[in-house]
This record gives sequence, C-alpha cells and structure tokens, in this order.
Amino acid sequence: MKTILLGLGNIGNKYNTTRHNLGFEVIANLLDKFKLSLKPGIGEYGLVEHEIENDQLLLAVPTSYMNLSGVAAEALLQEYQLDPSSLLVIVDDFNLPLGKIRLRSCGSDGGHNGLASVIERLETENFPRLRIGIGPIPEGADQIDFVLGKFEKDQFEVVKKM
Repeated sequence: MKTILLGLGNIGNKYNTTRHNLGFEVIANLLDKFKLSLKPGIGEYGLVEHEIENDQLLLAVPTSYMNLSGVAAEALLQEYQLDPSSLLVIVDDFNLPLGKIRLRSCGSDGGHNGLASVIERLETENFPRLRIGIGPIPEGADQIDFVLGKFEKDQFEVVKKM
C-alpha cells in the first residue's frame, strides 16, 4: 500500500518556524526520525520514499506557496497513480486550540487556503487531513499576521508534543 503524507507550508526562510508551516515541520520531524532527505519531485514538490512494514510511505512537501499546494497534491497523485484517499494532507488550524490535533477522512477547507487549493485541484473533498491546532487567534489580532507569526517561547513544548 502507498500513502502520501503531504505537509503544507510556505517556502522561504522567513516562514520557517511560523504557525502556518506546521505541516512542513511534521514532515521534517519524520525525515529526522527515519534519517531521510527530500529530493526534487517531477512536479512542484520535494519527496522521499520510505518503506515501513511492506507499506510504501511517500513524505512530501510542496515547493510553492501555501495557496498553490493543490498543484503538488495533484502531481503526486498523478505520478504515483493513486486515489485522493491515499493522500494525507497535514495542515495548521487556528480553529483548533494549540495542542489539539484532528484527523478526518474528508471535509471542507475550513477557511484554510492550502486545503482550498488541494480541494480545487483534486476536485474533491474526499481525502484525509490532519489538522494541527495553533489557535485561538487572540482577540483583535489579524488572522494573516497570526498564522504567519512565530510561536511564543512558552508554546514550544506544546508544539513539540503535537
């Protein structure tokens, strides 16, 4: 069985360690754990294949900005001739409290532009997604500034546990 884990985030050093890049961070942690490195894919993504107990795990990240993540998702599914149900998209979610995670087999984008891009390109909401809580947005704070901001020092332990 092949499964694609696609962690979403924004490319570029200025976005490293921001709330919006938690999808990238999950993939980076898995790469460290398995001592792997991403290689350029055929489409707009970096990828590495890893076998676990006879299952093929494809760890991937888009090489474009968050709002264009669907391009990578579509290219990966086409390259490996897989159904969207074989794709697990990993994203941040400001609607979930920091420290909470939610795994769903399908659903709407919930206001997340990366998920919206994936849904648009795949023409379906029927793919699993792992949402990682970064919320709530503080009262009066700008949504974009919040998601593109960095975690507070006292939040790092919670983020690490997630």
